[in-house]
Amino acid sequence: MPMQPWFTDAKLGIFIHWGIYAVDGVQESWSFYDDIVPYDRYMSQFDRFTASRYDPRDWAELFARAGARYAVLTSRHHDGVALWDTAHGDLNVGRDLIAGYADALREQGLKVGLYYSHSDWSHPDYASTRKPGRPPELEDNRYSEVAAEDEDLDAWERFLAYRDGQIRELTSRYRPDLLWFDGEWDRSEEQWRIPELAALIRSEVPDVVFNARMLSEGDYATPEQGAPVLPPDGPWELCLTINDSWGHQHHDHNHKSVDQLIRYFTETIGGGGNLLLSVGPREDGTIPREQAERLEGLGDWIARHAEAVYGTERGLPPGHHYGPSTLSKDRRTLYLILFDAPRAEINVRGLLGSVRRVTVLGSGTELAHRVTGGLHETPGVLWIEPPTGSDLDPHATVLAVELEGELELYRGAGRF
Repeated sequence: MPMQPWFTDAKLGIFIHWGIYAVDGVQESWSFYDDIVPYDRYMSQFDRFTASRYDPRDWAELFARAGARYAVLTSRHHDGVALWDTAHGDLNVGRDLIAGYADALREQGLKVGLYYSHSDWSHPDYASTRKPGRPPELEDNRYSEVAAEDEDLDAWERFLAYRDGQIRELTSRYRPDLLWFDGEWDRSEEQWRIPELAALIRSEVPDVVFNARMLSEGDYATPEQGAPVLPPDGPWELCLTINDSWGHQHHDHNHKSVDQLIRYFTETIGGGGNLLLSVGPREDGTIPREQAERLEGLGDWIARHAEAVYGTERGLPPGHHYGPSTLSKDRRTLYLILFDAPRAEINVRGLLGSVRRVTVLGSGTELAHRVTGGLHETPGVLWIEPPTGSDLDPHATVLAVELEGELELYRGAGRF
């Protein structure tokens, strides 16, 4: 399937980890899986999950102000608790918390994404088999696997029927633009029946986008938390927390600053990816003030520099400019991102062709530029007058380098 252009043009998405784990502020699913919290205590949060102040329109308006073009909500995490009134399985919140979310996003012109875990560590038929090739000396986790001699393939078939039933509900009710899968490591592609699952989904939503955790059917790479030093080829997305936690944890106040988020964001889009930035609503459905403020701050910066964000593609490879950059779709304008106030001229190496002019994005101030050096096929270095005063953005300044033609780069080693 060809990649949907809306995804590569989106640049920013919001990841929403919301579930019963927000009540006590424990880690989603893993806290019982790793025996940090007893399973019964984890599930006791169920009756205290109120969603009493949940207003999906408030969410959608905030996400739009942040500059996001899509969002992804955890419809069901590994704990098996569904955020809609599913007819399949025994664990759901007893009402539909997804329909309002999907409607609100579409009112704001945002694409609708849903997270769904292949794994379900609460389902009675899930821990009925094991991944082929798993070394026998590895300890089985009672929530996910059984010993090879205890496998029950009939139970696994019942689990797949349950999973398919939930997927049919999600696709037919909400018609998501993106399905963000997780938990794929627990079984093989053959056990998950990935091609059949993809065909089932596309029978309802033919243009849906899949992340890489749909294995051979995935459309884009999904690095998590660690920003790649070398960006993946093709479309990709960095999923990142604002603090150190995906879901709401009361004790976690280690929030990234707006400056840090702008750096993550610009380095990601400069490498051709999207940033999927996670928020963790409280159990009542409200997004913590510290996280909302950071989304607003990021959105303010994006709004001032939208030309360098939307409608662009990955910029210069490392070595040409000290910082990220993006490139207009017609390849005639290069946007250089400067994190710090420059103390001297800004240089760009390896540009073939001429520069028409350089301006500060936002103010429009034109900056003098010149080229020095160069020999035979090796081009000289472009030097740009540093912006000063009110032309400097408090977070990151962007220079628009307008080229006489399409961008061409010299990637050689020079004359020996």
